Amino acid sequence: MSSIFSKIVRREIPAYIVAEDDKHLAFLDIFPVARGHVLVIPKKETDKLFDLTEEEYLELMRFARKVAKAMEKAFPDVNRIGMAVIGLEVPHVHVHLVPINSMDDMDFKKKLSLNEEDFIQIQELIKKYFEETEK
Repeated sequence: MSSIFSKIVRREIPAYIVAEDDKHLAFLDIFPVARGHVLVIPKKETDKLFDLTEEEYLELMRFARKVAKAMEKAFPDVNRIGMAVIGLEVPHVHVHLVPINSMDDMDFKKKLSLNEEDFIQIQELIKKYFEETEK
């Protein structure tokens, strides 16, 4: 059975996509812990991070780094882009990238409530900076 992320990759489910290449996809978490919370995934459905080959793992991290660099430009008022790999919510490798100013900003028990307009604004901002880094 396909994960919800595989359905997003196949465009069967909508998502606020901020970056994409032939092997990876980055989109806004719809239950964000902070404004600009992004999920980065390999398009290939793999349950656990360390089940990826070494090459796939490194490619995922390179792609996540590019997304994080775009996020730094999109959110200049934050101190860092935090990264977490938990992997319990969806059986598909995913890296959380979260704009943070403190450790408390990575509290996955707290969720923000954003409306569609907020999501679209954040999506366009990150996407713009990602596309600029790709040129």
